[in-house]
Amino acid sequence: MTYDKRLFDYLYDQLNQHPLDKAFGRKVDGQWVYYSTAEMVTLVNRASKGLLDMGLRPGDKVATVVYQTQSEWIALDYAMLQIGVQNIPMYPTISSREYEYILNESEAKYCIVGEGDLYDKVMAAKEKTPALKELFTFYEHPAARNWTSLLAAADSDFSEVEKIKAGIKPEDLATIIYTSGTTGNPKGVMLSHRNIAFNVEALRSLIAIKPGQRILSFLPVSHVFERAAVYAFTAYGASVSFSTPDKLGGEDGDLKAIQPHFFTTVPRLLEKVFEKIYNTGNSLKGLKRLLFFGAMAMAESWDLDKKFTGLKALKWSIYQKLIFSKWRAALGGQLQGIISGASACPLKIMRVFNAAGIPVREGYGLTEAAPALTFNGFNTPAWLGSVGTILDGVTLHIEADPVYRPGEGEILAKGPGIMDGYYKQPEKTAEVIRDIDGERWLATGDIGMLVPGPDGAIFLKITDRKKELLKTSGGKYVAPTPIESIFKEHYLVEQAMVVGENLKFVSALLVPSADGLRNWCEKNSIPWSGVADAIKNPKVLHRYQMLVDRVNPHFGHAEQVKKFALLPDVWEPVKADGSDGELTPTLKLKRRVIMKKFEKEITDMYF
Repeated sequence: MTYDKRLFDYLYDQLNQHPLDKAFGRKVDGQWVYYSTAEMVTLVNRASKGLLDMGLRPGDKVATVVYQTQSEWIALDYAMLQIGVQNIPMYPTISSREYEYILNESEAKYCIVGEGDLYDKVMAAKEKTPALKELFTFYEHPAARNWTSLLAAADSDFSEVEKIKAGIKPEDLATIIYTSGTTGNPKGVMLSHRNIAFNVEALRSLIAIKPGQRILSFLPVSHVFERAAVYAFTAYGASVSFSTPDKLGGEDGDLKAIQPHFFTTVPRLLEKVFEKIYNTGNSLKGLKRLLFFGAMAMAESWDLDKKFTGLKALKWSIYQKLIFSKWRAALGGQLQGIISGASACPLKIMRVFNAAGIPVREGYGLTEAAPALTFNGFNTPAWLGSVGTILDGVTLHIEADPVYRPGEGEILAKGPGIMDGYYKQPEKTAEVIRDIDGERWLATGDIGMLVPGPDGAIFLKITDRKKELLKTSGGKYVAPTPIESIFKEHYLVEQAMVVGENLKFVSALLVPSADGLRNWCEKNSIPWSGVADAIKNPKVLHRYQMLVDRVNPHFGHAEQVKKFALLPDVWEPVKADGSDGELTPTLKLKRRVIMKKFEKEITDMYF
């Protein structure tokens, strides 16, 4: 396997090997508009020349932030890559304070923003970011220049672009991606062309996307998961259509319009799809309801090598025809695979989707690994409940610790995808990059085990986060993530966080699913005026206590939830007033923030 590629090489490879009429596109004024591969290459070169004409040179930084990825963002990214200018992609859901921090540390000279409130949010930070010269927009704005003003004329002399492009090396810095920041300020992960190209090549045979196949991309490219995926789609010769999660479903949704063969997603979106399906099934009556829950019961016991016989096989064929075929049609009808990443996908969700003939595969990685370390392939051995086998070229080591079970410990990783370090933060870099016998190992902060799978291959299982491990006042260690995951599998729960650090027992903060709770209330003749009122009702509290009682037997005595509190409002990355929320942009829990914000509710559970 060779991964000595510059990331922009993939666009030229597509032009030379599998040029597409519809390489990158999105919906504009209700119509899908695409660039061909050739048109994209022309746009990239004009953008590179325009950036050079503005005075930018290799090593300079340009920030970008968009809610929806668009073809023009991709062109600008490739344009920067081939002249050695680093793109600093920022999350659209962070606060002005965080924009200020990132722009100051990166010393970005320009920033290009997408539609929505982004211009105002970044402009609010501009006064305190002296290096930032100007904001451009990807749309028409009365107070800013459009990004097209950066483009050089089509008949310009591109010799300077070609000269710089020829000198870019695989080990050169490609981008700086700022992490979500579950604790403190975000850190800028420095990734080279080689770091990300390794992932593109390592996953090529595991995903096996064919030239010309359709991809629907709707995750933010500010996250390395989707960013690397777009490079991979380019490398594999796929046609990429850009959307957003709110535009996917329905008869007029983008899933039915594009009929994708593959897409990437995060578990929360699959959970929401499942919740919607479950709530629809819950409202059925008679034979339809019987069929739906019969199908669900069999699906929840599904595994990749499952084969039903006799009467069960007959029932299964009926369920596939009457129930699951509708699920597949709702996702476009041509889907060959969903790639899930960024956080752990609940096992129940994995079982149900795969049982329905919708292949979902999960991998594991982190921004510092650009991003993947393991993956459950579509064409190779896979094991639901694990995060896959180790990628060729990666070495994993489980660091023993008496706190954990035998064979369980912190995951250390070595390989070509490991970052150069954190930008301007050598002390933070030293905390996670260890020199062991002269080799660089990344301490992931995740706890896991390497175990043989059903077919004998070695798979990785993630059991928790090292920093999130709780220790009760009785000295018992508790891993919160598995407990939270089981709660979130239930249709009545939107979000969950386990509490218990230095406390006498484990408790939980639960945020109800509004749709699930409303349906339950209506079915049980309980007046509905919103979550805030419903969670005060004794019958509702009793229902959630029943759920807690059902979850507890899955865990040891010290891990069982003794008390819980229901909270009315969904946790978000940014609040309506623009202040920091309870989640990172990748929807991970900011545990310290939640603990502080709900200090009273937590105290009430213990005193």
